[in-house]
Amino acid sequence: MGISATFDHIETILEHPDAAFALLGILLLIIFGLHLRQVKFTMHIYINISFMLTLAMILSEIRLYHLPQGGAVTLGGLIPILFIAFRYGAGVGTLAGFLFGLMTIIQDPFIVHPVQVLFDYPLPFMAVGLAGFFHEKIFWGTILAFAGKFICHFISGVVFFAAYAPEGTSPTIYSLVTNASYIVPELLICLAILKILPVKRLLAAMDKNS
Repeated sequence: MGISATFDHIETILEHPDAAFALLGILLLIIFGLHLRQVKFTMHIYINISFMLTLAMILSEIRLYHLPQGGAVTLGGLIPILFIAFRYGAGVGTLAGFLFGLMTIIQDPFIVHPVQVLFDYPLPFMAVGLAGFFHEKIFWGTILAFAGKFICHFISGVVFFAAYAPEGTSPTIYSLVTNASYIVPELLICLAILKILPVKRLLAAMDKNS
């Protein structure tokens, strides 16, 4: 995506100040929560988060298929966010998920309502950060992350995109099938990649120079 397109997308977001304020509110809540938990950030953590977010964006562009109405199956695009959560915990993972959601909306904004923005962009990826609660059981953590992501998109589909459901089809069923059609394959791909990767060694290597 070019710089001109990026500024156009940012302008689109700013044309919906209520959505922009909603995003800012979520960010402030995350920062406040991290402050209460006395999470300490080091330069090494900042570097790792930046690297993993960049890697996540690159992997997310490798799409195996893309649904016309939104949603895509990628080559493990969320694994870098999972790694942040597994290494630094759910709090930092949630912040990384929010930042990734912000990068996603800047890349491809689709806004119909400020609450819809939250349920389609920051919240689903913040849910991925919850995997940090299961850092000793990465497969269960990954399943929890995708379950949270699915719930957010499912709610958005039922509430805000019911009009897209084919005539005679329940919006609930439509949202369930549509979101499951790409989230479940994405989950299976991530689980397969995590099974192959030497996860414990990679997580340890993230801070070998700290």
